[in-house]
Amino acid sequence: MEQRSPAAYVAEFIGTFALVFFITSAVVLWVTPGGGGGSDFAVVGLVHVFVLFMLVLSLGGVSGGHFNPAVTAAFAAMRKIRPNDAVVYILLQLSGAVAGALMTKYILADRVVDPSGPVAQSPEVGTPALNHTLLQSTFAGAVVEGLGAFFLVWAIVAVAVNPRGLKDWAGLVIGGTLGLIVLVAGPLTGASVNPARWFGPALVSGSWDDAWLYIIAPVVGGVLAALAYWNLFVEARFGRAPAPETGPKINQPGS
Repeated sequence: MEQRSPAAYVAEFIGTFALVFFITSAVVLWVTPGGGGGSDFAVVGLVHVFVLFMLVLSLGGVSGGHFNPAVTAAFAAMRKIRPNDAVVYILLQLSGAVAGALMTKYILADRVVDPSGPVAQSPEVGTPALNHTLLQSTFAGAVVEGLGAFFLVWAIVAVAVNPRGLKDWAGLVIGGTLGLIVLVAGPLTGASVNPARWFGPALVSGSWDDAWLYIIAPVVGGVLAALAYWNLFVEARFGRAPAPETGPKINQPGS
């Protein structure tokens, strides 16, 4: 594994900034009752699809397109990124997330949260929060976040890391998977599945409720998905992973 370039570090900061800015803006506008559209997770889900599709295709070839500490931890577990690069990636993802949340706070007017709304959100920056009226328990929320991260990383490894993956479809598959997760998990936990996406708005709003859940569950889910997919469907089938076939390189984590 080669040392990541400064361009890769910049890409992770910009990508996480864009991810958090567009998602938190959509949450404030479409989920918080003070927003213009009431509560519409279909719109929020589509925003997730579009922004991740754009970021994977525009920056995936530069940094690998992580934009999520859970993804970086999963890549580190597979030894697809050097430990020192993983640390720098995570620090830049957290910084980009804070910058994205600050941009949302700066652009959008303050809104008042309606306690009767379907999911409690920070009024200014769309901090993910548990909906205790729908969830069986706080641990059930952790399971939701862990499962969401599991299938997100599962999709990433399948199409972007697997040497025989359909890399031409990487942007759509990864973005679509995140959108699918949001449509189901959004009303339950806010569908962070990304410690950086939770951390930026939490720091800006000062809302630290259930912090362990949004940090630990996605990392555990992501690492389990990466190891499971790689060992079950790559190494178990081919032994050592074969060289990638010629074709478009959407996401090359070892470059």
